[in-house]
Amino acid sequence: MSNQPSSILTQQAVELLQQLIAIPSFSKEEDRTAYLLERFLQERGVTTHRHLNNVWAKNQHFDPAKPSLLLNSHHDTVKPNKAYTLDPFEPAVKDGKLFGLGSNDAGGSLVSLIAVFLHYYNRKDLKYNIVLAATAEEEISGKNGIELLVPELPPITAGIVGEPTQMQMAVAERGLLVLDGHATGKAGHAAREEGENALYKALTDISWFRDYRFDKVSSLLGPVKMTVTVIETENKAHNVVPPICHFVVDVRVNECYTFEEILQIIRSHIQSDVQPRSLRMRSTAIALDHPLVQAGMQLGRTYYGSPTTSDKALMPFATLKMGPGDSARSHTADEYIYLAEIEEGIDLYIKLLDQLL
Repeated sequence: MSNQPSSILTQQAVELLQQLIAIPSFSKEEDRTAYLLERFLQERGVTTHRHLNNVWAKNQHFDPAKPSLLLNSHHDTVKPNKAYTLDPFEPAVKDGKLFGLGSNDAGGSLVSLIAVFLHYYNRKDLKYNIVLAATAEEEISGKNGIELLVPELPPITAGIVGEPTQMQMAVAERGLLVLDGHATGKAGHAAREEGENALYKALTDISWFRDYRFDKVSSLLGPVKMTVTVIETENKAHNVVPPICHFVVDVRVNECYTFEEILQIIRSHIQSDVQPRSLRMRSTAIALDHPLVQAGMQLGRTYYGSPTTSDKALMPFATLKMGPGDSARSHTADEYIYLAEIEEGIDLYIKLLDQLL
């Protein structure tokens, strides 16, 4: 099992990914892929643990006195969009590409990390323990995925989060803050100068969101970005001045600000009431001198700040986001990953971890 040739690891990883693609595993509906992952690991002599639809395991010679490294990716997918021309659940291989829903996001990363875990599973001389976690609900930032699982795991020192990054190193991620804004006025008849138009109040605030620029700009993630994405009033009558107007703001936060600081600045500038839907998906960063990042640099990997959010945001320890595939293919019709990307991913993961382990 351990130290198998990379060709065998790649073959097993591709076969597992084909089986995963064939099983629908939308967020909150991952029970069948969880069972598949349990069976795959158990057939190779691994003792597995399961918490809801999260599957995890420890290396065979786990030592509580050693630090532990987490290898994590998710096995849930979004639903296929209507532009698909291929069967999203048919794992077809053509021109070196494996097609299928979840192949790129994040099946390629998941099976590559599983192959790496198996590569080290029997080793007795590791400096770190290795903990594998195949988790649920990542695509919806659900509370029954990695966030639920972390307290069940041994104490984790650091982790690799498998997402399609072309095997480059995403060392930082933007945080996501979704705000519900409510402007309040007073109803009146539109034909007479009555009432107080909540829509006009909201428009004033929306103009502020459009034009305001936060002072602190991250070298990795750039500026904080605010986008108003929804606006609506409760009444539908053309002749009634709206007393309430609701709008939604998508705020992408760099690592220079806490969510609390962002909210304080916003509330000091607008008249509408704004409330965050969640404070969970915070921005994260791993230090450039961290051993994982330094190991990647030794392999010629570049580092960058990722505009997308992942389960990295929910982990209370340093994590490096890195995996085979291309983020630009995620959630697209006829999603695919190159077989060569999986092979390269396994090889680079092992070369990276060999420097630490």
